[in-house]
Amino acid sequence: MRAALVQLNSGDDPDRNLAVTAELVERAANSGAGLVLTPEITNCVSSDRTHQRAVLHPEDDDPTLAALREQAARLRIWLLIGSLALKSGDADGRLANRSFLIDPDGAVVARYDKIHMFDVTVSSNESYHESDAFRPGNRAVVAQTAFGKVGLSICYDLRFPGLYQALARGGAQILTVPAAFTAVTGAAHWVPLLRARAIETGCYVLAPAQTGRHGLHDGRERRTFGHSLAVSPWGEVLADGGEAVGTFPFEIDLDEVAAARRRIPALIHARDFEGP
Repeated sequence: MRAALVQLNSGDDPDRNLAVTAELVERAANSGAGLVLTPEITNCVSSDRTHQRAVLHPEDDDPTLAALREQAARLRIWLLIGSLALKSGDADGRLANRSFLIDPDGAVVARYDKIHMFDVTVSSNESYHESDAFRPGNRAVVAQTAFGKVGLSICYDLRFPGLYQALARGGAQILTVPAAFTAVTGAAHWVPLLRARAIETGCYVLAPAQTGRHGLHDGRERRTFGHSLAVSPWGEVLADGGEAVGTFPFEIDLDEVAAARRRIPALIHARDFEGP
């Protein structure tokens, strides 16, 4: 099947982000893609909790989710909404960072809350404390679709190979890694980590990404790496979005998953061990 990655430069205005996203999803579908994927935090890139409380919604009331579900149904496509920032109803006020897989009827067939929180110090002047604003999920998700089984993940999850091993052993043939990778860590680690996850599992790895400088309403700026990537089960890069906002098509053939796993059957060779 034909698929397409959507690369965005989202800001902190969900309505404006939705307009751009919908236009690119339409473009991807019109090019023949039956599966379209958008990045992490498609609806709102922001670190301002006051602003987030003002513009974000719970899942049931989220305008971005409703509009993209309607669009998927109209276009008759599968749509991975990489993730949305959503009010969770938690007592501490933290948000959910939630990925959605939408079918061609517009139904949500799977949802996944990001498990691993990006609490890191990238450099002397760049640090992130995602767990302050978002509460982590605790459940790995593999979704059955008309074209195969899809394992869901988000961004920082990429650094935890055990999750992807579990998804592959749970039947996943395609792994999704929507992201808003920082420019610094992306330049060093993004491509090798994505290729490694594909090679280790014999899965397609599909990683739509945020890109560029994100100017925010409070004058802050955030930079993301871009380079949305599609990687084959043998580790070959099938599509690379570079730094441009746009859509990036490629082909998926699940026979390639079976072929890679026959050549290197690492999933069935894994053994339990003691120590260290």
